[in-house]
Amino acid sequence: MGHKEELLVGAKRALLEKGYARTTARDIVALSGTNLGSIGYHYGSTEALMTAAMLSAMEDWGDRIGLALAGPPEDGEDQLIGFWRRVIGSIKEDRALWMASLEIVIQAEHNPALREQLAGGIQQGRSGMAALLTGVPEDQLDDKTVRTLGAVQMALMSGILTQWFTDPGNAPGPEEIVAGIRALARLSEA
Repeated sequence: MGHKEELLVGAKRALLEKGYARTTARDIVALSGTNLGSIGYHYGSTEALMTAAMLSAMEDWGDRIGLALAGPPEDGEDQLIGFWRRVIGSIKEDRALWMASLEIVIQAEHNPALREQLAGGIQQGRSGMAALLTGVPEDQLDDKTVRTLGAVQMALMSGILTQWFTDPGNAPGPEEIVAGIRALARLSEA
């Protein structure tokens, strides 16, 4: 592996261990075994390297989340409860990766290239969520399902994630989440 790849691996490790805002060029160099000059030579700046690291982490996050959420429900388990059980399990197991996904959103406010990549990832997430919940392959989903079911599921995940990060002792469990979803559906039918 060359210095460029080593820097990217080191930057991703720093991103997960320290977060975007607290990572310095020296942290990246220490984790990558390279030197400060390599950052400028290969990436132009620490910010450009961190952007590349965040984009790479975002791809990793999407892959890992997809695997975690696509699992089957336990025997006799309600499909939605099983889905939320896997989401919460993933938040607990991959906390650093989920946290990095939140930091990416904040950093995208000041980085147009990152924002563009993130917007594409969110669109893929909506489609993936709709496919998981309906059992319909993504390439066969209609736009309305993606923009309704997929978008709402992404919004729910963001809110649940925030609750689990800030107050895990009082965050809702899978059964409570599903009960809330179903209560909202009943309200809309009234």
